[in-house]
Amino acid sequence: MELAHSLLLNEEAYNQLGEFQKAEFIFEWLRFLEKLLPVTSRADVREKQKKLAEQLLSLLNSSPGPPTRRLIAKNLAILYSIGDTLSVYQTVDKCNELIRSKDDSPSYLPTKLAAVVCLGYLYKKLGRILGNSFTDTVGNVLKAMKNAESQGRYEIMLSLQNILNGLGAAATPCHRDIYKAARSCLTDRSMAVRCAAAKCLLELQKEAVFMWSTDLDSVATLCFKSFDGSNYDVRLAVSKLLGTVLARAVTCKQATASARQNVRKISLDEAMELLGTGFLRGSSGFLRASGDILKGISSVSRDIRVGVTQAYVVFVSTLGGQWLERNFSALLSHILDLVSQSHPKAIQTQMDAICCRRCISFILRATVGGLLGEKAQIAAAKEICQAIWRLKKVVDVVMSDGNLETRIGTTDVTASQHVLVCALHELGSLIHGLGTTAAPLLQDSSTGVLDAVISVILHPSISVRLAAAWCLRCIAVALPSYVSPLLDRCIERLSALKSSPDAVTGYSFAVAALLGAVKHCPLGIPHGKGKVIMTVAEDLLCSASQNSRISIQRTQAGWLLVASLMTLGPAVVQHYLPRMLLLWKCIFPLSPKDLETERSRGDSFTWQVTLEGRAGALCAIKTFVSYCGGLLTDEVIQRLLPPLPCAVDLLTRLPSIHKMYGNALKTPSMTYRHRLYELLALLPPKTYEGKFCAILKELVADFTATDNQTAASTFLLPPLCHQDDLLLLGPFLQETDHRFIEEQLLLGSSIAGGSLEYDPYSIYEKAAEGDSVPKPLPPALSVISAAVRLFGIIFSHVAESQRLQVLEKLLASIKQTKGARQQTVQLNIVSAFSSFLKHLASCKGSLGPEEVRRPALTLVMGALESNNPLLRCAAAESLARLAQVVADSAFTAGLAQVSFDKLKSARDVVTRTGHSLALGSLYRYLGGIGSTQHLNACVGILYTLSQDSTSPDVQTWALHSLSLIIDSAGPLYHVHVEPTLSLVVMLLLTVPPAYAEVHQSLGRCLNALITMLGPELQGSNTAVSALRSSCLLGCAVMQDNPDCLVQAQAISCLQQLHMFAPRHVNLSSLVSCLCVNLCSSYLLLRRAVLACLCQLVQREAAEVSEHAVAFVKDCREDFTPDINIREVGLEGALLSLLDKELDQRLCQDIRETLSHMLISVAVEKLSFWLKLCKDVLAASADFTSVASVDTTQEEEGTKEDDDVLTSETDERSHPFTNPKWSTRVFAAECVCKIISHCENAGRAHFDITLAQERKQRDSRDDFLVLHLADLIRMAFMAATDHSDQLRLSGLQTLLVIVRRFASVPEPEFPGHVILEQYQANVGAALRPAFAPETPPDVTAKACQVCSAWIASGVVSDLNDLRRVHQLLISSLTKVQAGKEAQSQLYNESASTMEILAVLKAWAEVYIVAVEREKNQGDAHKQTLTITNSTDESYRDLTSSADGLLDLVQADLGTLSKLWLAALQDFALLTLPSEYASQLPVEGGAFYTAETIENARPHYHNSWALILYATALWLTSTGFLVIDPDEGVTNLSRPVTPTTMCQDSSSRAAVKSPEDVNTDIFHLILGISVEFLCSPRSDSAMENITSCLHALQAFLDVPWPRSKIGGDQELGVELLNVLHRLILTRESPDIQLATLEVVQQILFAAQEHVREKRRSAEVDDGAAEKETLPEFGEGKDTGGLVPGKSLVFATLELCVCILVRQLPQLNPKVTGSPAVKAGKPQLLSESGSKLVAAALVILSDIPSVCSPEGSVSVLPTILYLIIGVLRETAVKLPDGQLPLTVAASLQALKGILSSPMARAEKSRTAWTELLRSALVTVLDCGDPVDGAQQELDEVSLLTGITVFILSTSPEVTTIECLQKRCIEKFKIALDSKDPVVQLKCYQLLLSIFQYPNRAVSYPYIHSLAPSIVGKLQETEKTKPENSAELQVIQEGIKVVAALIAIAEEEHRAYLVACLLPLLISFLLDENSLGSATNSARNLHEFALQNVMQIGPQYSSVFKKVMASSPTMKARLESAVKGNQESIKVKTTPKHAKNPGKSSSIQLKTNFF
Repeated sequence: MELAHSLLLNEEAYNQLGEFQKAEFIFEWLRFLEKLLPVTSRADVREKQKKLAEQLLSLLNSSPGPPTRRLIAKNLAILYSIGDTLSVYQTVDKCNELIRSKDDSPSYLPTKLAAVVCLGYLYKKLGRILGNSFTDTVGNVLKAMKNAESQGRYEIMLSLQNILNGLGAAATPCHRDIYKAARSCLTDRSMAVRCAAAKCLLELQKEAVFMWSTDLDSVATLCFKSFDGSNYDVRLAVSKLLGTVLARAVTCKQATASARQNVRKISLDEAMELLGTGFLRGSSGFLRASGDILKGISSVSRDIRVGVTQAYVVFVSTLGGQWLERNFSALLSHILDLVSQSHPKAIQTQMDAICCRRCISFILRATVGGLLGEKAQIAAAKEICQAIWRLKKVVDVVMSDGNLETRIGTTDVTASQHVLVCALHELGSLIHGLGTTAAPLLQDSSTGVLDAVISVILHPSISVRLAAAWCLRCIAVALPSYVSPLLDRCIERLSALKSSPDAVTGYSFAVAALLGAVKHCPLGIPHGKGKVIMTVAEDLLCSASQNSRISIQRTQAGWLLVASLMTLGPAVVQHYLPRMLLLWKCIFPLSPKDLETERSRGDSFTWQVTLEGRAGALCAIKTFVSYCGGLLTDEVIQRLLPPLPCAVDLLTRLPSIHKMYGNALKTPSMTYRHRLYELLALLPPKTYEGKFCAILKELVADFTATDNQTAASTFLLPPLCHQDDLLLLGPFLQETDHRFIEEQLLLGSSIAGGSLEYDPYSIYEKAAEGDSVPKPLPPALSVISAAVRLFGIIFSHVAESQRLQVLEKLLASIKQTKGARQQTVQLNIVSAFSSFLKHLASCKGSLGPEEVRRPALTLVMGALESNNPLLRCAAAESLARLAQVVADSAFTAGLAQVSFDKLKSARDVVTRTGHSLALGSLYRYLGGIGSTQHLNACVGILYTLSQDSTSPDVQTWALHSLSLIIDSAGPLYHVHVEPTLSLVVMLLLTVPPAYAEVHQSLGRCLNALITMLGPELQGSNTAVSALRSSCLLGCAVMQDNPDCLVQAQAISCLQQLHMFAPRHVNLSSLVSCLCVNLCSSYLLLRRAVLACLCQLVQREAAEVSEHAVAFVKDCREDFTPDINIREVGLEGALLSLLDKELDQRLCQDIRETLSHMLISVAVEKLSFWLKLCKDVLAASADFTSVASVDTTQEEEGTKEDDDVLTSETDERSHPFTNPKWSTRVFAAECVCKIISHCENAGRAHFDITLAQERKQRDSRDDFLVLHLADLIRMAFMAATDHSDQLRLSGLQTLLVIVRRFASVPEPEFPGHVILEQYQANVGAALRPAFAPETPPDVTAKACQVCSAWIASGVVSDLNDLRRVHQLLISSLTKVQAGKEAQSQLYNESASTMEILAVLKAWAEVYIVAVEREKNQGDAHKQTLTITNSTDESYRDLTSSADGLLDLVQADLGTLSKLWLAALQDFALLTLPSEYASQLPVEGGAFYTAETIENARPHYHNSWALILYATALWLTSTGFLVIDPDEGVTNLSRPVTPTTMCQDSSSRAAVKSPEDVNTDIFHLILGISVEFLCSPRSDSAMENITSCLHALQAFLDVPWPRSKIGGDQELGVELLNVLHRLILTRESPDIQLATLEVVQQILFAAQEHVREKRRSAEVDDGAAEKETLPEFGEGKDTGGLVPGKSLVFATLELCVCILVRQLPQLNPKVTGSPAVKAGKPQLLSESGSKLVAAALVILSDIPSVCSPEGSVSVLPTILYLIIGVLRETAVKLPDGQLPLTVAASLQALKGILSSPMARAEKSRTAWTELLRSALVTVLDCGDPVDGAQQELDEVSLLTGITVFILSTSPEVTTIECLQKRCIEKFKIALDSKDPVVQLKCYQLLLSIFQYPNRAVSYPYIHSLAPSIVGKLQETEKTKPENSAELQVIQEGIKVVAALIAIAEEEHRAYLVACLLPLLISFLLDENSLGSATNSARNLHEFALQNVMQIGPQYSSVFKKVMASSPTMKARLESAVKGNQESIKVKTTPKHAKNPGKSSSIQLKTNFF
């Protein structure tokens, strides 16, 4: 293929190829040429033009296929447009010559067609350059058309379209001729020709004025004729033509009219009249129609009606949204008039009426729903409402209730019914789409929407009553706040008017519809409504028999209410279950005998009532089973079953009853059957297996009944066929934008579509996806459909022997019938059998013995050769399922063989299509039938069939089957890949484009091949690249196909290729193809485009976006998409498409695509994305209605901000006009996503200083923080919108902004944060959410934002805070008002949600206030220590924190009670289900017993913060919950809206404060333990931390501590729970918080033991101290019982923490108890904190033990502490100790100084253990295996020192230990590291000064001489740096200390040693100036010391001075020099050094 890539055709390579490869080669060359020519220089083109033109023209003669000829034509046109144009005339003549040729042979046809196509493209490209030659050309072409066949006519029409396009107005002379030719083609028998003619005429009307003026009527009539017998594509093309021409006629300018006098401008009315004529009378001319109307035979064919409907939509869409706004009322009255009484013919039968109503609804939906923005839609809704009022007046209004009783339904009233139905449906759909933005419409009393709808509920026509009910339901779903009031209103009317039949049915429909809406309203309805409705229903059922005139209505209404009540779900229904089961039990007779007697009594009317009632009861139970599965316990099922046998018996007797009482029972008995079948299909078959036979008989009778003539294959079979096979049946089963009306054409002429009046019970069901209203089918059809489903279930459960009989009976019944009836019966039976096989396969059943297979096979084979293609599809599917169920390879092979034989012999289309699909289906279900020769045979036969050009159908089915085989055969198919691919490409190049279905099947084959090759396509060897280029070539051919579904296939093939071999797919051309089709009128093409885009943007979003914009900029062709990619980029285009698109699946894809793009590029294209979101949100922001920003502030700055916010007057045209609320919600969600992606993208996005710096460096950089104003504005716009969903999104966005930006400082005003300037906006955004009429979910979200805002600390000024705080206070007042004050609009759980949100918000604020105060307390302490707290900022801080606490403090009294009440509720709700009986009957403080399930999630959401706040409050009051006003009595429980204890009056007085406290204690502890025991895996981490913090705060108070300390079991349980938490949660924060709680528990135990010991001492007196009982764990045995012991539990927990951080501590890990020390390691910060906290706990453990107990635990504790010391003693710079080492030394000190070490009973044991511990520490430092360890000597020395100083002398004074210790110090003194020396000196100083001489003297004796010696050495080497200086200073201090300790006689000697040393360090005044820093410091230090020592030991001093004159001189000069410098400046230097040393002292202060 690479050889084809040249400017001229490579003839050498071309001639070497085979016939088929030549075609591929040519196509590839032409594709390349098309891209190459435009970019080649003119000169090069002209140079080779002659040769190139010859090559292209010669190709014309080589019979090119359709795609090739189009490319030849395009290339010729490009060639002449770039190169020399003179020779073009020769080419035109050549083409004309070819067309004139007399050769009519089929082989010459392609050449003629190619010439036609060439002419078209030449004129299109060169246009007027070709001068006058066009008249001859057009004449020649039109002449050729006279005897052309369909392909010729098709190409000629398209060519003429191109010629007209190129010539424009110049072609006027030929317009009439072309018009005449196109007219005849518009009614051609070939559908493709009709489409082409429509396109040609569409081009013609641009210039041919007569088409939309003088000839307008005839154009319209012509279009109507064209619709007759048309298919979907024709209707699309012709409706576009008709709509456009009419729109042109209405809008033509007067100016042109005056120029040409004959042009008449028609009015809108005339245009609509024309369309109306087509709609009402069809294609028969005006004269003939009137005659037929007189005879009464005229009925318009449905396809004309559907076509005209589409033309209406095109007409209005062409005129546009603004035009529609202006002319809506005229359009509405015209459209509604079409179904009014003035045109009785359109609605003479119910079927016609339903079809017409659908068309009208479609026109209104597509125009009003698709073109108008929200404001205009509200105006339209008002118009519709007025129309309803007008019609209401026409209906004879019966004024008083009295008249209602006597009135009989009048006939003349029915006239308006269809108009009303259409109006109501559209009104409902409009409001449904508007959602809560429709609130102003309903509040507008002048329109009176609700009154209008409710007033027509009494209309005499049932259709209108149902439509009104459905409209109410739509209103309820859109505006949930209306459900409750509407229900009340309807129930009230129903009770008041229950003697009027119309009122009873009308209002019961309304109530049922409203109940059906509840499941779409998350906030629900008050629980009590169910009770009221159940009562009304029972009342209706009981009173039905009182008045025979309305018995039927009351019965139906009663059961309808019961059934609709079931949709409220188990939580509601369980309360009414017994009452419903009782009604169910009573409706059927108890025994067969009663049924017999019943049958003999009664008349036709009573049977009608009875059947209506029983059908209703069955329906109610069916609804119960499907909606309340949770309540279907065995017990309930047992209660449901008894009436069933009787129901089935009645079913078997219906025919005889029907005979006895006549035709009146036909519909009721059908309905009864339908209901019973539906119910049985839902129940487990086991429950009615006794009745299988009887039911089967009835089902068989239904399938074969003589009276059902309607063969409705299109609704029975599609669910039973495989979805992919339905593609074979052409577009009519596929989803299209017009499916709502196209559906009617499927069902055959005898059936209309479904409609509500066929089954009123569907009023409460959900409409199917894509439908606005449920469309139940007529009873006759629904019965069959239910019977088919039930047959499938029962037949797969009956005995296998029975199957044979039934099947034979069914076969016989097919044979007995003839003609159309036979088809119907066959259809029913095959459907039932397919349903059975489907069911059997899904439950893995078997078919049964051999003999059952035979009739089964006969049945399927018969259907496989049926004339109905749908039946053939179903049969092929059934055949495959049959083979699957039999699961016998021989049987399968036999089936395949039968199909092989048939295909070889048969010649008819039916057999060939059926059996070829059968082969594919067999492969699909049996994964490749095993053997390869089967595969070869299948493929061979299908190859042959797919080349049968005489029958496109056979080709289509064979290729489809081949695609299934490729899919299923998998790797086995590899051998066939090349031939198959060649076949596919060959057919793509040769099959005429008119056979679109063949191309679609080819597309599926190509797709299957690409999928099968998969990643292999990436390969680079020649075979693979040949396959790949064939695939790409196939895609290219399909992309050029005029059929949209083929283009969709091409896109999905390219999508697959891009997935497997992305490098080889040209992304830019793919993206441009996607952009062109983004707004296609074909739904499936748009879906393919988006599926592809969605995949592309996951990998390369940025590139796709760039390609799209580049494509639109370069686009020279007349590509004008409906969406403006040029301005708003692909992302913006997708957003506006999302706004216009009505298909839900497509909308989902668009959202997904945008989300992927956002993830990939939002951070890089930040401004662009934010602008997009802002444009969408601002486009509809109606600022006048939005609560304007509060401007009561004094500051000017904020006022300016408000102005910016409120006056968004942007004059330029907006890229988004009136986006829907759902699009705006999506935009708000995008803003939140953008913020979260920026969070991961770097710090600069949230740091304004950094962002500005980087922006200055590179202006292309963009950071989120720079757009904060926009973010706030967007959140504000969304939060103050009319739409509740948008308000929620806006508040969520605001919450995210506050949380993310709260801590970003404002660089210009230090101490302030950047958000502070927006406080007015935040306040204004929040205020509307607290208005009384706001829904609870919005208020709840706003509370969350309020608390986040207050807690964020953005606002420090109390006055500013008060604004938001005030909002929270208002909601708190609402909470206090109690249940009575709650709104009755929503379910009680909604107010639970709101109350808990308020309490949670307050809790958060209180927690923050307390934390801030605590932090300030700490800060205050520090400040006091550092300064005298005169700091301004400090004062500010305290004021704001105290202020915040003061703000909350005022309401704390109330809050604390409410918090406790909420916690009490939560505690009750978390009880396991077995305690349900103990729950209070009327519910808790904030939930009601009935809504307990709905309330649970709200409590789970908020309990943790409330618990923490309560604990903090209790801490602050110290648990003294005494309320001064209420005395002690009311402490029994917090005051809440409802008191929970029923007998509170008797109990309350008894409870003491102690009891109250105990209750609260157990409540808080219980909730915490219950939660921490098993926090669900999805529990938020915040909940766990809040719970732990709460426990911590709680245990800060002595009283709860005493409770826990006193109850050891409780303590142990708590510890075990905490231990488990540590094991299951990795988060360091949680583990730290847990350890803090453990510490508190241990502290509580310590207090308890201390208290007991103290009281024991007091009691026993000092005398008997010996016999004191032992307190603490371990008593006098020292044993600790696991599970009972607090100490053991604590140890477990600490070990768990330590071992997780330092696994080496676990002896098991390291292999032996004596751990081989590895290299010490430094832990992470969090790890260190955890270890430190655990060590603190360890050191406290002995204090809780008895002396014996302490001996038991000591070894473990010491092992762990020393282990941590050893494992983490890492050397840090400048002698700092790691946190863990410091903690372990501290812990060691705590243990060593424990009183237990000195207690008599434990002293000896402790001493031994401590000695061992010291040995271990000493061993740590010893070399192992000769290698020195890398431990930090300082840590070890400090450890040894801790032992020496903290234990009793007997531990460390044994000689051997002492010797080793001294040795360690000696080594350290000799260390080269000054830091070690320094530390060593410091430690020795503390040992030397130890008061017990037995301890200190050996060290002094051993080490003092060497210290003095070392100091003397330093005389010679002066200190180089500050470290050495410090060592010398420290040494001097040690010697000075020794002097102080020494006995008199040695002192003189020591002073004599020290003085010369000190004096040697002194400098004289000359050298002082030039000395180094160290020397100078040393000099000062020495001088200071000399000054101190001199006076202290004056005698020695004098002696020394006398003995050495040089020293004396030196000293004197130093003193003199010092005085000099003091004069110059007072030196603070000496202060520094002690500071330094003291800081080190602080860190190591372990002794």
